[in-house]
Amino acid sequence: MVARDSLLGRQDRFIAVSPLLLSPKGFGTFKVYIKQGSRYVLYATENERFTSKHRQALFDRGIDTIYVEADQVRDFYAYREKYLGRILNDESLPLEERNKVMIDTSMDIMETVFCNSMPIGLDGAAFSRVTHFAEESLTLLKKKDSLKYIKSLLSHDYKSFSHSVQVFVYTTTVLSNMGLPDDLILQTSIGSLLHDIGKVAIDPAILQKPGPLTKPERRQIETHPIKGVGLCANQHLSTAAMQCILAHHERMCGGGYPSGVKGEDIPLHVRAVTIADIYDALTTNRVYAEALSPYEALKVMRDEIRDRLDNHIFRAFVLMLSGAKIV
Repeated sequence: MVARDSLLGRQDRFIAVSPLLLSPKGFGTFKVYIKQGSRYVLYATENERFTSKHRQALFDRGIDTIYVEADQVRDFYAYREKYLGRILNDESLPLEERNKVMIDTSMDIMETVFCNSMPIGLDGAAFSRVTHFAEESLTLLKKKDSLKYIKSLLSHDYKSFSHSVQVFVYTTTVLSNMGLPDDLILQTSIGSLLHDIGKVAIDPAILQKPGPLTKPERRQIETHPIKGVGLCANQHLSTAAMQCILAHHERMCGGGYPSGVKGEDIPLHVRAVTIADIYDALTTNRVYAEALSPYEALKVMRDEIRDRLDNHIFRAFVLMLSGAKIV
């Protein structure tokens, strides 16, 4: 792990974050440091309330970065998940600063996925390529004023937001490995970031329900691709990006939603998003199911739902992750 962190430019002991992530109404269960020269100096201890005065004092001193100890980063991530939506909706903070926090959070999630969920064989060049597509995607979304939709998803349901970023990483990497044109990868990157955007129109109680969904609840969930397309209709997104939003729950064998198209009628790049979407869902803790290991998830995809997936892309996906010969 240290080798991967070093590869991606992280400090061994400290993680850099924005002071804007200190919520005026939140208690942190982690220490906060500032940097003076080459020294890290303790600024706030565990269970200390981070007031607006704390935050303002940092900016008054020209401090735009704070640090959290690496061994407390899980506590910081839990805090971020709890308060980030509130911070991004705080209109007393400049919009540009809030956008920057959201982008930085997206990039941090991406880096965490790359470090923890990708094989060691993927080197810094591979990470740099994924980072390039992330930066290009977020820049284009910012120009189109579409970041507001990602911010809405984050405020509505943090787990749906982080899931979208994780799906972006898997999709972008596998399409890069398959040698698809850069422009199509970029548009698919945008589509993968927005693929679940329609969930902002779904009741959070349904999204976060700990048990099985009722049929009416399931029907509500299944409206999110069409609702997502409706939300983005005036954003002038590419056809490839809109296809990701609309068709990521279609199946190769038919029987998916919202249209029930199958086989070659599902665009190839969307089939990659579908595989990434399913894999990330299976390997992430959800309110209704514990995460599977990568091997278990790929085995489920191979043995139980293989007819739903593009087998060629699935093979490329497995090889990308581990090279394990399970297909």
